[in-house]
Amino acid sequence: MKIDVLDHGYVEYIEAWGMGRDGTTDFEVGIIEAARQSTQGSFRGWGDDHKLLKFLHDNGHATPFEFAGLVVEVQAPIFVFREWHRHRTQSYNEMSARYTPLPDLHYLPSFQNLAERGVAAAQNKQASGVAPFDETAASEWYAEVSDFYAEAELLYKQALAAGVPKELARITMPVGHYSRMRASANLRNWLAFLTLRMAPNAQWEIRQYAEAVGQCIQRAFPETWRLFRGK
Repeated sequence: MKIDVLDHGYVEYIEAWGMGRDGTTDFEVGIIEAARQSTQGSFRGWGDDHKLLKFLHDNGHATPFEFAGLVVEVQAPIFVFREWHRHRTQSYNEMSARYTPLPDLHYLPSFQNLAERGVAAAQNKQASGVAPFDETAASEWYAEVSDFYAEAELLYKQALAAGVPKELARITMPVGHYSRMRASANLRNWLAFLTLRMAPNAQWEIRQYAEAVGQCIQRAFPETWRLFRGK
């Protein structure tokens, strides 16, 4: 399962866990068995245990949700990763530009997306120091971004060709450059991530990635997903 995000990004489902004693591929059984550990109970089937799962979710009994989890691979702009890595309850392994050249991919939103967000930012009374959106000036800036990316990529490749160590050649990379990582977390912490990053006030780009992660969680943990989304 690989979900395209932005212009060159993606979220790919790698694996999930949470199986019960019988080895079923129903990854939510482990949540139920963890919840019943104190009474040495076991999974009874979703006819009975959906009520228990709902009780756990609705009443904030989050510990059993730590006994299931998900691994995804993500390709995203570096600035998205800088936001994502604030969630220190996840485990990350990002490709290193110290050892391998990063892909020649750079993020550029549509101009319509830029304009809509520029107008909204200027109208936000809580924001300070935001200039009114100037469509003409913004268009000029937008037209120059691709050239800037091309120049930055050329400078990077010139450095590599000159034998500059990769760990130093990367210093000119803009934060719009794409990178790639794997992220792993238990289900409790994925839901906390989605609560923040799917919220309307989260930056638009990371919201798109959160929506894709949500699709992966829906695939692996459908009962929990329905509860999380209030359905």
